[in-house]
Parts: sequence; structure tokens; C-alpha cells
Amino acid sequence: MSPSQILTTKDGRFGYEAAGAPDRQTLVFLHGIGGAARAWRGQLAHFGERFHAVAWDMPGYGQSARLETASITTLAGALQDFLIQINARNPILVGHSIGGMIVQEWLMTHAQAASAVVLAQTSPAFGKADGDWQKAFIEARLGPLDRGATMASLAPDLVKELVGDDPDPQGLELATSCMAGVPEASYRASMLALLGFDRRQALKEIKVPTLVLSGSKDRNAPAPMMEKMAGFIPGAQYVELEGAGHLVNLERPGEFNAALDSFLKSYATTTAEAR
Repeated sequence: MSPSQILTTKDGRFGYEAAGAPDRQTLVFLHGIGGAARAWRGQLAHFGERFHAVAWDMPGYGQSARLETASITTLAGALQDFLIQINARNPILVGHSIGGMIVQEWLMTHAQAASAVVLAQTSPAFGKADGDWQKAFIEARLGPLDRGATMASLAPDLVKELVGDDPDPQGLELATSCMAGVPEASYRASMLALLGFDRRQALKEIKVPTLVLSGSKDRNAPAPMMEKMAGFIPGAQYVELEGAGHLVNLERPGEFNAALDSFLKSYATTTAEAR
């Protein structure tokens, strides 16, 4: 398997990694708040043999420029700009955590533009900006930074809280490295971007083939919530990986890749039958 290339779009706004021939179907991976494009290298190597597999650095991460104002809406707009820059027509989008929220928001204005989507360890809503649970969640993650901690000092414990049973050691190391490398300003902006996000009523409007993927030990996007979410999306497939936490592609790369492989094969079969 060939390693991914580290690239920048022609306009210089986005850094990304890619593997596989550009003339193939584009498969785009969107990381979470503590991630980076390089968190998907295992997937780029695996899927780059059949797809043009691409992972972006979300705005403010890696080589990607920051947005003046970060919200799920502006991030979805940036995603569209990125897809245009890499000439991705009818892509398959795989969004993890906030990446999955960005995909949901993007579908609001580009309902038929994707061939299929994967919503992994994510949520259709973060709830009221002034809610007690939301305030506690933000305080738990930003409070230590306010008190002088750094992303590098917080990363090991943050990652341990996110993973489930027996995570892959190399995946754990990469997750910790990605978390430690997130600029504090970007981490803060991404956390605050969650506030008020609510697309629960839009789930029934998702018309493209959809996989909803959860981990049974995920405390950020609990499996029961994700299973309920899948029930509102017409025809969605739901897969729950036993023992996995919030970072499934890094904790259980083999199982994650197998679940995505299975979905992509079933999506391809369904598409062929419909022609």
C-alpha cells in the first residue's frame, strides 16, 4: 500500500492528504475536534487502492487556514469549497464526530451532491447553547486550558477518556499525537462551534445511502442515541462496534475498514441495480 501524499489546494486554503488515482471515485474523510488529516492514514492506505481517498485538515488545523468565524455552517461552506478545489464530483463523505455534523449541515444545501455518506460517532444535535449539560461539557474541555494547561499536556488523558476497550497501540499513539498538535485557538473555536447545532428534524430529509457507525463504549456519541438517529434516516444502515469508544478508526482500524468496506460494496450493488 502506497503512503498518502501531503498536499495543499491550489488556492492555499486547505491542507490535505490523499492516496489513489485522482480519476477514481472520491472518498473524503473528515476528522473530529482532536484530529487531523493524518489520523486517517490507515484508511487512506486501505481505500486508496480502489478510490481517490482524501482526508482534509479542517480549517484551523494542520495546513488549513482558519476561518474568521467558526460554526458548523461556515465549516460546511468550507467543505464545499474544498470539494470544488479537489474536483470531487458526487463524493462519498465519511464524517467523524464534528466531521459528521459538518456532513449533515452540508447536506442541507447539497442534498443530492454526495453519492453516499458515513456518519461515524457523531450526533444530530448538541442542544441549547445555554443548557446545563452543554455548559458542563465545554467547561470540562476548555476549563483546563483556561487554568494554564496545554494541548500537549492534556492530550494523553483526553485520548484515554475517548477510547474503549483494548485500543490499538499505534492508533492510540497517533490519536495522542494529533490531539497534542491541535492549535489551542482552533480547539476552542471548534468546541464553541458545537453550541446550538441541531439538525434532528433534517434527518428524515437525507436521501443518499447512509451508514451510521457507533462504538458501544462511546461516551461522547452513545450508541443508543446513534441507533435512534439511524432510525430517522430513510434506509440508513446502522453498525455498532462492540467495545469501541469514540475513535473507532484509530482504536479498531481493521473493524472500521471492514464496516466501511461492507457499506461501500452494498451501496455499489444497490446503485448498479437501480440503473
